[in-house]
Amino acid sequence: MAANFNNSAWFYDRLSRLVYGKALVNAQLYLIGFIKPNSKILIVGGGTGWILEELTKLHPSGLNIVYVEVAADMMAISRKRNTSDNHITFIQDAVENVNLQPDFDAVITPFLFDNFTEQTLKTVFTHLHRSLKPGGQWLNADFQLTGKWWQQFLLKSMFVFFRLICGIEASKLPGIESHFNLNGYGIIGEKTFYNDFIVARVYGR
Repeated sequence: MAANFNNSAWFYDRLSRLVYGKALVNAQLYLIGFIKPNSKILIVGGGTGWILEELTKLHPSGLNIVYVEVAADMMAISRKRNTSDNHITFIQDAVENVNLQPDFDAVITPFLFDNFTEQTLKTVFTHLHRSLKPGGQWLNADFQLTGKWWQQFLLKSMFVFFRLICGIEASKLPGIESHFNLNGYGIIGEKTFYNDFIVARVYGR
């Protein structure tokens, strides 16, 4: 069963800022700095949609964005965002159920993959990989373990919380980086946040 983030829509952004300050936001702001004018962009799991307004600050027009979010309450908030003259297609569904054209210039997956087991990650990754055109960029932000004891503690706490509240299927970080490596992606840009616990990477294919 898919996770239900409706239960956290009203407090998700505030909770993330309480725990991580602006680290989650800054990781995504770093990523969208790589977006080129007039791009066709796929955003998966954008939550409350604040990233749409930040993209619009960078590019007030010319973007064609497909915004996929499974939670109805998150989507309702996202639809109210100011997107100026950019074209946004909102799709409320699990992304693996969405028929995607293989012509996206950029795919953005902010803190998406840590919700999945290895098997689900493989399915979703393959689906998204096929949607990115040659020469496109994949912008991903997520957590990583670098050997610091508090990272493991904080990560386990998050998994327990979101399993109880939202029903996510994951109980540990899946092997995200290995899927990029296996599919021939190279790292174009990288920056870490929150004492290396959060990593934002831009991949090219």
